[in-house]
Amino acid sequence: MGRLFKIHGFFAFVAVLFLNAFVDLGHKILIQNTVFKTYDGEAQVVLTAIVNGLILLPFVLLFSPAGYLSDRLQKPVVIRFSAGIAVILTLLITLFYYVGWFWLSFAMTFLLAVQSAFYSPAKYGYIKELVGQERIAVANAVVQATTIIAILLGTFVFSVLFEQLLSDASYADESELLRLIAPLGWVLVACATLEFLSTFNLPIHDVPTIGAAFDVKQYAKGKYLHANLRGILANRTIWLSIVGLSVFWGVSQVVLAAFPAHAKESLGIDSTVIVQGLLASSGIGIILGSLIAGRASRDYIETGLIPLGTIGFVLALFVLPQLQ
Repeated sequence: MGRLFKIHGFFAFVAVLFLNAFVDLGHKILIQNTVFKTYDGEAQVVLTAIVNGLILLPFVLLFSPAGYLSDRLQKPVVIRFSAGIAVILTLLITLFYYVGWFWLSFAMTFLLAVQSAFYSPAKYGYIKELVGQERIAVANAVVQATTIIAILLGTFVFSVLFEQLLSDASYADESELLRLIAPLGWVLVACATLEFLSTFNLPIHDVPTIGAAFDVKQYAKGKYLHANLRGILANRTIWLSIVGLSVFWGVSQVVLAAFPAHAKESLGIDSTVIVQGLLASSGIGIILGSLIAGRASRDYIETGLIPLGTIGFVLALFVLPQLQ
């Protein structure tokens, strides 16, 4: 793994990955914590679910144009442009924090996700371009580990800072709360700026692919989506894998949306550090599961782990509501 970081641009690439995930999650955590502190019951569950939906929706709606730009333009250029947009968005977010515009801050979650949706295909496509075919597996592992570490660290850092700024403070609604935590917006701006500057250390190796122009009308009619789905459905292994992953992440999002309200009302937990820490433990579980699956599948794909994992998933869902 040490050889990877000797490759020109790899350290900068990892820094960009970390900072992008850290910024995206930081704003999401601040909004979720604001919802947790100012809403209860059904409203809290619904708003938390909407936040999660706003983050995921752009990746579904924009994968065709995002993939097109990643293939058509030089990937470091796409990454740099996306990072520049993130700086502008975090400045707007900070402004909205200071003036207490909660719903505009809430909506900025979607725009940050749009930025990430365009950035993501370029990020993954750039791995092979940067490290070569022979190191792609190790590099991909570093990318995944970096992203998860950024998510876990961002969850902890922003929740701790959030609670510190609210200690001994009083607020009547979400707007007043936002004004209290507004200085955290500058943390987002600083990280986004550092991310943008780091992109200038990404070497450009490829020549952009020259293909057919992107047809907006075809995209609006769903033609690209239909073509992509047809290709997926032609391979039974791929579409069954997608169904399985969709069910897993769908149920996970429901649990993540409902758990804060459950923790607040049933378990008597009102600290966002504890709640977000418990939610972040799901990321630790994914890391451990990935390590176990990787070790069991060194020489071949151990498909027997799939039903075993499903049983564990069902048991966990059964136990969770019993917690008092």
